[in-house]
Amino acid sequence: MTLSESIIDYLKQIPYGRVASYGQIAALAGNPRAARQVVRLLHTSTTKHSLPWHRVVNSKGTISLKPGSGYEIQKSMLENEGIEFTKTGKIDFNRFLWKPNLHKKKED
Repeated sequence: MTLSESIIDYLKQIPYGRVASYGQIAALAGNPRAARQVVRLLHTSTTKHSLPWHRVVNSKGTISLKPGSGYEIQKSMLENEGIEFTKTGKIDFNRFLWKPNLHKKKED
């Protein structure tokens, strides 16, 4: 499986009501330095692979999109899944970060 395929596989696994960071997905896929690859794949492959793009945020727990350029849509989608934001726009990773069971064998 290529890095891109692995990234897409992990993106598809982010469950409803949870978020992941770009770097977390990159690390799970095998290259912790590939966060920009995650961004690129979300940009180019979300529709083709039905990726839950809105569940991916930056390592600070905030939405990377700018207001007026998708920020409001992503925030609304996350809030509709029960994810809460602080007054400063942060997501509490202790409550909402996806923590996959790395010891569980995935089905191919």
